Amino acid sequence: MKLPPARERFLDLLREAVQGGTLAKLTLGKYRGADPSLRNLFVRPVALRAGPRLSFVWRHGTRDVTKNHAPAEALAELEPLVGGEFLHAHLFTPGRSAQLECEPDGSARLRTGPGAAPDAEEATPGHDEARRHVIPADAPWLRALGVTNDRGRPREGMAPKYRQIQKFSELVTHLLREAEMEAGPLRVVDMGCGKGYLTFAVSAVLGERAQVRGIEARPELVEFCNWVAAAEGFASRLAFAAGTIADAPLEQPDLVIALHACDTATDDALARGLAAGARLLLVSPCCQKELRPQLTAPPVLADALRHGILQERQAEFVTDALRAQLLEWAGYRTRVFEFISTEHTAKNLMIAAIRSHPPGDPARAARLRAFAGFYGIRHQALARQLGFDLAAG
Repeated sequence: MKLPPARERFLDLLREAVQGGTLAKLTLGKYRGADPSLRNLFVRPVALRAGPRLSFVWRHGTRDVTKNHAPAEALAELEPLVGGEFLHAHLFTPGRSAQLECEPDGSARLRTGPGAAPDAEEATPGHDEARRHVIPADAPWLRALGVTNDRGRPREGMAPKYRQIQKFSELVTHLLREAEMEAGPLRVVDMGCGKGYLTFAVSAVLGERAQVRGIEARPELVEFCNWVAAAEGFASRLAFAAGTIADAPLEQPDLVIALHACDTATDDALARGLAAGARLLLVSPCCQKELRPQLTAPPVLADALRHGILQERQAEFVTDALRAQLLEWAGYRTRVFEFISTEHTAKNLMIAAIRSHPPGDPARAARLRAFAGFYGIRHQALARQLGFDLAAG
């Protein structure tokens, strides 16, 4: 069966680039094959003692696999992948770029343009910028986690994550200073830590003065993170354990972190941190769904809140405002702010709470109940776990 014209033209460009030695980079994405952990394939030319090769980096959810192939062998492997297991392909040469978008039904679209620097997103920070970074760009653990390459540059698609790590590291340093927690020893727990990017960042910032523990429900990520910790010299101060936010044991932590914990998991993390007496709580909420069904629009907002998107954003606002006020009532000085630009993630709100005053202030309780009553909110996960009755009085 004849190949679709767009795919055939893309493959011609790929063969020309490989055989002519002009390939700068090839990226394959939108994977639809049998391996559920595979995300992307990145191909670059490399010079080895055995001669020119194409380096294949298979990007999985928790690891990268690198293999080198001779040009002819590489082409033979790539041709069935383009438009087959990978529906999207992006080719870069010094003089041309080409993007192929295939559909499961066999149709395809090819767009070409002038050559572009494939590493534009991965540019190394300038000297002045690099000096300001808390985490060195060439930190080996960044490379081991797949954030940077051997040259200390963010890898394909990882520049936003790299910036997030740097921003978070600066933020933690500032908040610890504000909370007068710069000196150790410290106990830190990162609840729902995922692949551990920010858990490693905290450990790197605090060094030997802190014992850092990452809690993650997926055992394969726990195993991977412990392996990286051992390989990169963190094992004496950083460990990962399997568990959930709701039931993981806490041993008198000084700092509790929960970033992008979905819906009421953020409330679970805050409640666990409060019960454990943590001095600093740091959460980045995600997917606030609990309060939306309860929202009763005040008459002045009724017309606005009949729109679903505005109702969703209102529910997010009310949820995080309630959380902040509950933390104030529980004895914490609280700030809500933008963690990182929405260019990098839409879930960019952060709540930081520093233990500062006696809990249970009646005036705060009255204002909190008035706020909840304005929106018709009668119950909420953190309030319930704190034993605070939103509807009382």
